[in-house]
Amino acid sequence: MEMEASSANERLQFGKMGYGCQHYRRRCKIRAPCCNEVFPCRHCHNDAASMLRNPYDRHELVRQDVKQVICSVCDTEQPVAQVCTNCGVNMGEYFCEICKFFDDDTEKGQFHCHDCGICRVGGRENFFHCKKCGSCYSVALRDNHLCVENSMRHHCPICYEYLFDSLKDTTVMKCGHTMHCECYQEMIKRDKYCCPICSKSVIDMSRTWKRIDEEIEATVMPEDYRYKKVWILCNDCNDTTEVYFHIIGQKCSHCKSYNTRTIAPPVLPQ
Repeated sequence: MEMEASSANERLQFGKMGYGCQHYRRRCKIRAPCCNEVFPCRHCHNDAASMLRNPYDRHELVRQDVKQVICSVCDTEQPVAQVCTNCGVNMGEYFCEICKFFDDDTEKGQFHCHDCGICRVGGRENFFHCKKCGSCYSVALRDNHLCVENSMRHHCPICYEYLFDSLKDTTVMKCGHTMHCECYQEMIKRDKYCCPICSKSVIDMSRTWKRIDEEIEATVMPEDYRYKKVWILCNDCNDTTEVYFHIIGQKCSHCKSYNTRTIAPPVLPQ
C-alpha cells in the first residue's frame, strides 16, 4: 500500500516546474473559449490578441469561461480539473476551480479572494479585502489608507494598464488613488510629486515649501506686480483663497502648501 501511495504521489509530481511559460509554471495549456485557440495561459492569449492587425478582433480572455485544458505531459485535451484524467499528473500544484487557474510555483502564496473574484499572490494572511476600495491590500494598510471607491478597478495613470488584475505590484498613495509601484518610483525619480489623477501631493513636501518661502523672501517682485492679488485653489486641501501674486508660486493660506493653481475670482450672488 505504501509503495502504491508513493508511486501515485510520484506520478502526481512528475514534471513539476518543468512546463509553462514566462508567466506561470504549469503542466497544462488552456483552450481559449473566445477564439478556440490553445495558449499556455490567459496572459499569453491576451498578449497575442492585443497584437492582431484588426483592432476589432482584439480581445481578452475571461478566465472563468475556460472549459478545456490540454495536459502538457501527455497532450490529452479534457475538461478543467487539477489532475490529468489520462496520465495522472498534477497539472498545477495550486489549482483554483473558480478561476480555472493552475500554478506549480506555490512559493508565490496563491489564494482565492471571493470578494475580488480572482486569485491573488502573497499569502492570504498578508492581505485583507477593503470593500470600499474593492480590492485586496496589504495588512499594513488596514485602517491606514484613504479609501477611494473602486480605486483598483481603474487603469494605472502612468502606463494605463488595468490595475485590478495586473501582475505588477501596486501602491496606494496618500490621496487614496493607486498606481504600479514601478510607475510611482519612476514618477518620483522624475521629480513629479503630485497624484496624476487628483493633483494632491503624494509625499511630505514641508521642506520644499520652506525652501520656496526662503526664495520668495529673497525675490522682490517689480513694483507693478508687488501688490497684485490672485485667487488660488489649493490642490492639497481644496481651499480657495485670495493671495498676493508671486512669480515663484502662490502659498495656500490654509495649509501652507504651494501646490496651488490660479482660478477665476468667485462670482458673488447678485
